[in-house]
Amino acid sequence: MSRKTVTPKVRCAIYTRKSTEEGLDMEFNSLDAQYEACAAYIASQKSQGWHLLPDRYDDGGFSGGTMERPALKRLMMEIEAGHVDIVVCYKVDRMSRSLLDFSQLIEVFEKHNTSFVSITQQFSTTTSMGRLTLNMLLSFAQYEREVIAERIRDKFAASRRKGMWMGGVPPLGYDVVERKLVINLDEAQLIQRIFKRFTQLGSVTDLMRELNEAGHHTKAWTTQSGQVREGKPFDKGALYRILNNRTYLGEATHKDQVYPGEHEAIVSRDLWERVRSINARNTHQRSNTNRAETSAPLKGIIRCGHCNRSMKPSHTRKKGKQYRYYTCMKATKSGHDACPVKSVPAGEIESIVLDQIQAILTSPEMVVKIWRSISNEGSTMPEREVTQAMQNLEPIWQELFPLEQSRLLHLLLDRAVVTTDALEVHIRGQGLEHLAGEIITSH
Repeated sequence: MSRKTVTPKVRCAIYTRKSTEEGLDMEFNSLDAQYEACAAYIASQKSQGWHLLPDRYDDGGFSGGTMERPALKRLMMEIEAGHVDIVVCYKVDRMSRSLLDFSQLIEVFEKHNTSFVSITQQFSTTTSMGRLTLNMLLSFAQYEREVIAERIRDKFAASRRKGMWMGGVPPLGYDVVERKLVINLDEAQLIQRIFKRFTQLGSVTDLMRELNEAGHHTKAWTTQSGQVREGKPFDKGALYRILNNRTYLGEATHKDQVYPGEHEAIVSRDLWERVRSINARNTHQRSNTNRAETSAPLKGIIRCGHCNRSMKPSHTRKKGKQYRYYTCMKATKSGHDACPVKSVPAGEIESIVLDQIQAILTSPEMVVKIWRSISNEGSTMPEREVTQAMQNLEPIWQELFPLEQSRLLHLLLDRAVVTTDALEVHIRGQGLEHLAGEIITSH
């Protein structure tokens, strides 16, 4: 007895559009004509399982050059919810007259496994020929996008060569008036103070502390949409950006090229050069200090529990001896007073982490778990030897190269969180088994 083949149900939605409202009040209008033609086509595909959904998606009086159409938005929501398998239109331009907009619609369709069919143009993404045609259309759309982007870049470069302000967050010291930078007198005085004090202090950290203690903040401004962006206390990054911003010289930059700006300067050339000279000297000193390589196996793992920030390896030298630390990034960026943890000795914290790992490895449940794991792989090692291997972690660790220590710690640990009075280690279970296997092998 033969079985009857069941054809999967394919849910079809019809989208119709008319640019003007003219004639929409008629008993049978253009939207109705499009709908009936599409409905008849869907009915002709009944053997393929096509089924017309009851909801109508009609946009009357909406241009195909805009995506702001209520019925189209409702249709896209149904597609994203997974309720539509095929979108049927009378013509491609009913969906959109813009190739770029049409390509974006198709991207959403493909993401949610929805096909598109135009009944009068034999265009259907349900067939290989239709998909080929679609790829050709999308190639033209990509070309159009690139041409538009190139024109925008060229226009931006030309405007910068003329010294024009091209938008974005206005720098401290200026306001934007009719798309031009205009000096804000109070902020301009603060900029001059920042430059002058840096030449006297020679330290961004000291300058940052002085400005914040005086209650100064970064730029507060209002976006074009009316949202207020409040100023924040200064950090070293904000100060470096100010001290290296050629806008304060009355200049405009584009791709390392410098052009005279339309706006007035706030800082004199002489003051700018003095700041630049100090910056260059400080940069040279920092590079010499950082050149020495230090072992930091917890780099990328250790975090400050108070600030929820990563901790960066650092070191100092006293009487020819090097001392390693892990320093909270907030303390590095905003000064040590900004973080209660500040820095922790690297060797001490690494030793504590290692002790915690060994305590977990030597726990009875972990020994049994690892013993069963290696037994399943054909090993005949007795359980007591597994326990002994777990206890040999420290001497084996000391024999490893720094890169190997770092690799194993990243395998073992998700993170290590440091506070002023505790260290919390978060273990990766699979990593522990892998490390145990390596220890057993070496044993």
